[in-house]
Amino acid sequence: MSLTAPAASADSAVPAAPAVLAVIPARGGSKGVPAKNLATVGGVPLVVRAVRECLAARGVTHVLVSTDDPAIAEAARGAGAEVVERPADIAGDTATSEAAVLHAMDAHAERHGRAAGVVLLVQCTSPFLTREDIEGVAAAVTDGGADSALTVAPFHGFVWRDGSPGDASDGGHGVNHDKAYRPRRQDRPQDLLETGAAYAMRADGFRAAGHRFFGRTELVRTDPARVLEVDDPHDLARARALAPLLDGGTPGRPGALPARDDVDAVVLDFDGTQTDDRVYVDSDGRETVAVHRGDGLGIAALRRAGLPLLILSTEENPVVAARARKLRIPVLHGVDRKDLALKQWCEEQGIAPERVLYVGNDVNDLPCFGLVGWPVAVASAHDVVRGAARAVTSVPGGAGAIREIASWILGKELS
Repeated sequence: MSLTAPAASADSAVPAAPAVLAVIPARGGSKGVPAKNLATVGGVPLVVRAVRECLAARGVTHVLVSTDDPAIAEAARGAGAEVVERPADIAGDTATSEAAVLHAMDAHAERHGRAAGVVLLVQCTSPFLTREDIEGVAAAVTDGGADSALTVAPFHGFVWRDGSPGDASDGGHGVNHDKAYRPRRQDRPQDLLETGAAYAMRADGFRAAGHRFFGRTELVRTDPARVLEVDDPHDLARARALAPLLDGGTPGRPGALPARDDVDAVVLDFDGTQTDDRVYVDSDGRETVAVHRGDGLGIAALRRAGLPLLILSTEENPVVAARARKLRIPVLHGVDRKDLALKQWCEEQGIAPERVLYVGNDVNDLPCFGLVGWPVAVASAHDVVRGAARAVTSVPGGAGAIREIASWILGKELS
């Protein structure tokens, strides 16, 4: 009898680090902007933008969207997030984000059999949220000893309020200043504005407190130019106007995916990129893997478009060679130094490395990432690899990630 089982991981005995759960609340109802969380900025729905940045953030182990809306749920799953259906009693106009996060934490623990150690609240209505913001608040709690953390931006304005605290007939009065004294900006204390984009909390402390700020709260500074919350149609219009500037100039942002004009060749890792990184071994020692038909379609389309292709793998395995033959693309496997092999291949092909898109998933791909112009990680990649990537797919390796990359490059040409 032949027994098939996943190959054991070399580090399976290492204790698991505390789970870091990113929760993105995304209700379907919105009075200011109908279907707000599905509104596009830079051509990408707000909820998908948030999911992509969470997936790309180092240290985040799970990304979960809490929603009562089937269309939002579909978009979130398509972007690579888990979804929990939010009950009606915490999905109305008066429902708090805290209630949604607590419900999501319970659902996540039941689903995975393990409670999160740190929970993040990430607001998809902040369209220019970055993975660095998410990493910053998470690290403040996981590594910095804070109990809670939030993103803030430097603020230099004088804040006014109608009426004095005791008498509205007195006219306007200063909130963060004395109106009779106008010090220079450099002579005033630095005020910090809560951006509303990202928060992190110790999970146990959050449960006990019932709100997001408790214990020692760390302030994580972010770029004030990126601070914008979409609450009404004017905010959405501003976000759409700013997207070409804030997305296109920043590697890895939703508006900075590679197009055909950016790429002269595509090089693919195999294990964990074209597969889900599992290996099945039968009683005779034969190994098998599972691949995705959509990846084959994407690779065929890239080949028809005239792009040079290569599979580059450290594993010398008949499965890799067989897959390359099936796809009709060259393969270099059993390679100890993938970066040196890639550099030599580029020289032989007459292709500049900065015009190469390389797809990887683990730390042995990082030297190649440093060599090429378009390092791309699959959604299931090691968090260090996702953090080093210029773009991250919305689906994991073995689930159509290569097909997704082909659609970035070819767009409507990919039928």
